[in-house]
Amino acid sequence: MGRNNPPELSESELRRQLLERRRADRARRLQRFSQDGELAASQAAAAEPPQGDPLNGPQVHPAPGLRLASGGPSRLDRTLLVVEILAVLGLVYIFFNGLSVLDNLNKELSAAFQLGGEASAAPIIGPVVLPSGHTPPGQSGAARPNEAEIPEHLRPQMQAYLASLQAPTPGPEQALGIRIERIGVNAPVVLGDDWEALKRGVGQHIGSANPGQTGNLVLSGHNDIYGEVFRHLDELQPGDEIVIFTASRTYTYKIVETRIVAPTAVEVLAPTPQATLTLISCYPYRVDTQRIVVIGELSSN
Repeated sequence: MGRNNPPELSESELRRQLLERRRADRARRLQRFSQDGELAASQAAAAEPPQGDPLNGPQVHPAPGLRLASGGPSRLDRTLLVVEILAVLGLVYIFFNGLSVLDNLNKELSAAFQLGGEASAAPIIGPVVLPSGHTPPGQSGAARPNEAEIPEHLRPQMQAYLASLQAPTPGPEQALGIRIERIGVNAPVVLGDDWEALKRGVGQHIGSANPGQTGNLVLSGHNDIYGEVFRHLDELQPGDEIVIFTASRTYTYKIVETRIVAPTAVEVLAPTPQATLTLISCYPYRVDTQRIVVIGELSSN
């Protein structure tokens, strides 16, 4: 029997048959892979690279709802930029507003200084007569403060001065007693020299120096009422000693001068550059139209 020779095919027909055969082979392989589960494993391996792959490295997945920034600025970037601009503008406003407030304050202070220079000085409230003044005993009844020796135009100032006095809290250096051997004085010293204070003994003028201190220690007492503690001041001589007691020390002053002055000679109350003692009482005895002033200087303590 003779061999059958295949029919001769054209080139295009041969290509078409080869293509159909390849498609058929591919369909068979896919069917086999699907049956064996190899297709699913191959697709999973292709979709996810193995973890820990040193070539691919860790995979970063954006959180849901977030989009990676593209070429232009995001809404958050624009919001932050607006906030930064507003903050800078606020700082600039605060700076220039502060300069304006400071300038206005300087102008107000300058105007106040000018007004203060033009205003008249307020009168200084102080004593206008020396302490211990009173009417002589036996005239028109009991002795009383002698308001007649205060100039009429100065009486309001004297009233304001007396109202402004406030006795400080007694301290350990305040004078507590006085002793003058030559005239037999040994009396307590209280703080203040108004009418009520001098009823209790010798009074220390408020604001005067304490014993032993630099300044003028002023002590006043009556000469013809309430014990006549300073009746004999006119008998003292320069060099006589006056001893002042405090809670902790004793101070000795020596007399250097005696004066007879008018009740308005308040300059004897003024502070001094050295430790000075000034004793004041009415004079003459039972006339009381003047003041006797005895001045001493600190000798020892």
